[in-house]
Amino acid sequence: MNALVALCHFCELHGPRTLFCTEALHPPSPSPSSQGGAPVPGDRDRNGDQEGEGLTMRANSSASQRGEMCDGCRSLPTSHPGFVSIDDETGIRFLSHQHPRQPQLFSVVRQACVRSLSCEVCPGREGPIFFGDEQHGFVFSHTFFIKDSLARGFQRWYSIVLVAMDRIYLINSWPFLLRHLKLTIQSLQSTALKVFDNEQGVCPQRAVRMNSVFSPAVFPHQRSGNAARSLTSLTQHPNLWASLHSSFSWLLKACGSRLTEKLLEGAPTEDTLVLIERQTEQEEEMSCWEGAEGVSKSLRHQSESEQVHGFLCDNAKLDELPGLKFGSLRHLRQVLGAVEFRQLVWHVLMGNQVIWRGADPGLIQSAFTVLKSLLPVGCVRSVPYSSQYEEAYKCNFLGLSPDVPIPTHVSSSEFSVLVDVCSERSCQVSAMRDDLLSLYQLTISSANTQPTDKGECTQFNSQRATDALSQAESLSFSKVKVLFKFSKVDGRGREDTQKVLALLGATGPGEEDNVRLLKFWMTGLSKTYKSHLMTAVRGGERSPSQ
Repeated sequence: MNALVALCHFCELHGPRTLFCTEALHPPSPSPSSQGGAPVPGDRDRNGDQEGEGLTMRANSSASQRGEMCDGCRSLPTSHPGFVSIDDETGIRFLSHQHPRQPQLFSVVRQACVRSLSCEVCPGREGPIFFGDEQHGFVFSHTFFIKDSLARGFQRWYSIVLVAMDRIYLINSWPFLLRHLKLTIQSLQSTALKVFDNEQGVCPQRAVRMNSVFSPAVFPHQRSGNAARSLTSLTQHPNLWASLHSSFSWLLKACGSRLTEKLLEGAPTEDTLVLIERQTEQEEEMSCWEGAEGVSKSLRHQSESEQVHGFLCDNAKLDELPGLKFGSLRHLRQVLGAVEFRQLVWHVLMGNQVIWRGADPGLIQSAFTVLKSLLPVGCVRSVPYSSQYEEAYKCNFLGLSPDVPIPTHVSSSEFSVLVDVCSERSCQVSAMRDDLLSLYQLTISSANTQPTDKGECTQFNSQRATDALSQAESLSFSKVKVLFKFSKVDGRGREDTQKVLALLGATGPGEEDNVRLLKFWMTGLSKTYKSHLMTAVRGGERSPSQ
């Protein structure tokens, strides 16, 4: 990751100071000039490292001569060479010292340090915040306090900043950075708290200060003496800086490898945008669970396991599901029959709740996997298998165990359909898919029954049906976008909406079903697309005719 991590401290005498920073150095690309007697890239890097170390040593020594450095402002001695870690896979080197190796980075990190410990803070002065610009880079900053028995207020102010030029990448990495920086901060705070408690047990500073004589002549000396404690003395950690180097190096490596670029032949589809948004929501929810106070670990682990189980079930491949399963829409039609299959598909397309109840979770999940191919990803809300009924606003695909009762208001509703999977006889499960007809009996019940003829073909070709469904979904989604733009964004009246529906071919026979389908599929549009349309309208990009 092209970024830099730094630990900063607010000194009571000298203000914001950079204590420790880690940067990633990428190996230079080989060039033909290196073969003709030019300096070898490794030599250039070694020279650059020496120059960087010299810059740090000069900065430290000059600051010490001017009296602007104390123990609290210094991490490594001027003669310390720093820390270096090499990634064998990529050849990237991670260098750590008190200051960056390049003068340009020195000023950028210095500005980020000052802003993170002065004006760019969140309420309470502890927590994450994002700031920056194109010229000086963008910064993810997390401020926190460390206990100190000799400091004013018995605590000192620190921050960890991550500086990068890629704003989008840094914002997308917010949950990941917050989750792992909290672990580092909590480790520092817990270690310092133990030292603080031990020191207070030996000599309580609150009583000493209240009994001491306060005068203008004594105050500067007291303040100067209290400001000279280093982070190493506050934590009593013998290998503190080596440990921070390891943590910061791993953070840069892991954050750079968690997101990868993919070549897309065109703009991302709505399904791709919805999947990205759902993944981001899951990461944010996980970070909220970890940052929540008063939440038991058992409840947190239970929520995480449910999320992981649901995610795996929703993305499971048919070949990986255990036991008997439906392999395609054609296979499902053969088992159900043409009439029941058409009724079930109608409920799926209209957005009604589809409930499967049986003792085989793999069979139910395979049916959901096949049926979900009829809908856009944004319209699918699935609970693969549950021991209790879930309301329709939570899921439109629900798998239940055989002993779960269906509420009366659901069984009598025309907006739901129930498929009961009953075993014909107890026998060993065979690998043949056609055995479903002899092993299970599928019964469909619903308060809403639709016409089942309308010239349906008796021959059902799975491949042709899949191609036709793909084309129909693309065409329907285009119509959905037009209807959303016209009715929701522009806010047109009912008469104008009816004209648009007529242009889209949604009026005439089956008009009610067509309109209902378009409105349901409208809920599957990504938040990115909706936000883009709203922003375009508010920004005055509407045409004069609108």
